[in-house]
Amino acid sequence: MVVVDDEPMVCAHLKTILDSAEDIEVVAAAHDGAAGVEAVVRHRPRVVLMDLRMPGVDGLTAITRIVALPEPPSVVALTTFDADQYVIRALRAGASGFLVKSTPPEDLIGLVRVAADGHTVLSPAAVRRLVAASTDGYQSRDRALSMIRELTDRETEVLTCLGEGMSNAQVARRLFLSETTVKGYVSRILVKLDCENRTQAGLLAAEAGLVRR
Repeated sequence: MVVVDDEPMVCAHLKTILDSAEDIEVVAAAHDGAAGVEAVVRHRPRVVLMDLRMPGVDGLTAITRIVALPEPPSVVALTTFDADQYVIRALRAGASGFLVKSTPPEDLIGLVRVAADGHTVLSPAAVRRLVAASTDGYQSRDRALSMIRELTDRETEVLTCLGEGMSNAQVARRLFLSETTVKGYVSRILVKLDCENRTQAGLLAAEAGLVRR
């Protein structure tokens, strides 16, 4: 994996924690967005931890460039506090989730493994706070409601589960479906909503008010 943060001490701290896990290796650390993109192209990691606020090429720009690459890695945004409006922009840009920098080491390792498996790294409660605090909240809600009208009732149920951060297995258990069927629904939802990944779809679910409070 690759870690990108403009503070060398933060990179060193994260590397120490993550390298302590036998199945995780930090292959590069970068201190600005441009160097982060270069490191991703060079090393082709499965996961990138990306700070959002950096001088020069910031994390949002870097995320946009990375997700446009062929077979991009999962990019997890790093933030100091979970009410940061940059997080919403990062999720819209294609990040698969976000982590607060103060996340305990054991949780950090587990969440990186989740991201490596292609799942969402997202706290539904934090996303609800972000959406509620968003300066364009009403516009986002109207846009999201308009988009989800194209979905069937079952697709809307699956989308709601994505908004709650569920894996395919969890969705299957809740809706009494097979994982293969759920995977098919998720694929169709992403196409209908023009979403890059399930995290963007989950964000739309939150913006539309589908996620339970």
